Amino acid sequence: MFTGIVSDLGRVRSIEQRGDTRIEIDTAYETSGIDIGASIACSGPCLTVVDKGPGWFAVEVSAETLARTTLGGWRVGARVNLERAMRVGDELGGHIVSGHVDGVALIVSAELEGDSVRFEFDAPADFASYIAYKGSVALDGVSLTVNSVEGHKFGVNIISHTQEHTTFGVLKAGDRVNLEVDTIARYVARLLEKE
Repeated sequence: MFTGIVSDLGRVRSIEQRGDTRIEIDTAYETSGIDIGASIACSGPCLTVVDKGPGWFAVEVSAETLARTTLGGWRVGARVNLERAMRVGDELGGHIVSGHVDGVALIVSAELEGDSVRFEFDAPADFASYIAYKGSVALDGVSLTVNSVEGHKFGVNIISHTQEHTTFGVLKAGDRVNLEVDTIARYVARLLEKE
């Protein structure tokens, strides 16, 4: 489990096509403290560490994950929002994030609004109903508050701190982001189906 509070902005250092795709990521994390088999959210998806060295770790990504997320479009040098798994007793600064990406949202617009940037997204049709005004959503692994909803489109404001410490500092209209809807919304919808 994660909180959607990004703690490092890594960079893809290599991509190797095998049976699955191996991706090495440069990080500021002290990798001696990361166990092989540990989970790290990498711009949303929860991935398993399979190798590591000083200042980097490697993950393997299945064809399913590549097809359903933005990871299939990653190139060497791409920036990656990183968050290590939450420990019992950690502060829950964002919201409960599983690292199980639901789909990909398209950035429709990104416009300055005061010191923040107002992003508007087009959500996949199957998941638009899970997004609620003032609810939570994880985009590229970042916990955000939804400020507007209209049909499949929704908006969030990205403050300057988030712009500086996540990939939102370089994202623009036309880019795609990994979307994870709020876990509570998912369970409420499932319970309502049974009635």
